[in-house]
Amino acid sequence: MTAAREALLDRCIEVLHAQGFGDLSLREIAAAAGTSHRMLNYHFGSRDGLLAAVVGRIEATQRAALAALTAGEGDELRAGATAYWRQLKEPGLAPAERLFFEIYAHALHGREWTESFRAAVIGAWEAPLVELLGRVVGPGDARAAARLSLAVTRGLLLDLLLTKEDEVLDEAMELFGRLLLGRPA
Repeated sequence: MTAAREALLDRCIEVLHAQGFGDLSLREIAAAAGTSHRMLNYHFGSRDGLLAAVVGRIEATQRAALAALTAGEGDELRAGATAYWRQLKEPGLAPAERLFFEIYAHALHGREWTESFRAAVIGAWEAPLVELLGRVVGPGDARAAARLSLAVTRGLLLDLLLTKEDEVLDEAMELFGRLLLGRPA
């Protein structure tokens, strides 16, 4: 990825966090990012390509955050998982999360422009989660635990975006953590 493309992607992500852009045209996104729609087309191929690149970058940032927060064992791992959930719930991330689920829906329909998203939406998360959860559940159950964790987290996040029922979803995540990671001492 070129430095110009990276800088442009950074500006588009700033726009997403500031105002969201699920409903904006490519021209509107470009204007808000201080560029032209032609430059966005040049670097990302289309509006859809831009949205996929934005989500890809945000997903990579989230994987790095998870790795940093869950580097410990036992109680540290539980605390890191709780901190990660709190981070995902930050209101400033809601526009990016809504965009993630919008692109996920397009991927379910096999849209060609979601090919890289489809390849990474589970695959990029699986190895780090298998490594992390293998320390807790053992190597035999690590892959299933990774997929379960990914599904639960995304499901609760989708529920949160729709219902805003923060308290009960925190309780659900806490229960899931106890079930998967064991009860804290």
